[in-house]
Amino acid sequence: MNPELEALRADLVDAATHLGRPHDLRFKPMFGGLMAYFGEKPCAWVSADGIALKVAAADQEELLAIEGARRFRHTPTAAPSRGYIIVPPLLSRDTPRFAAWLARSALAAPAAQTKRPRPKTRPLR
Repeated sequence: MNPELEALRADLVDAATHLGRPHDLRFKPMFGGLMAYFGEKPCAWVSADGIALKVAAADQEELLAIEGARRFRHTPTAAPSRGYIIVPPLLSRDTPRFAAWLARSALAAPAAQTKRPRPKTRPLR
């Protein structure tokens, strides 16, 4: 794995461990980065841009007020994300503060949806 992504992943693991829930954190490789799930809920996107934490609308202004925080963009020309905020390294490396934000993210994120089987339909006659 890319050493830069591994370091960012370690920041999330440290935060989950601080909360006493390292077993609730998992990662799935996606599009050259990692999607992080906490308690089976998507909570962060880890990429070369940093850690983009999923944050409830009510908490976004508070996080954006921290120097270096900014809205995540999937590509340089994409619109800013409405739910994911890049956290500055100063925050992600402050384990107690970052753990509090991870916990808030977990509360804000909807549970991962499982696919339901489609009901069988009868052909029209």
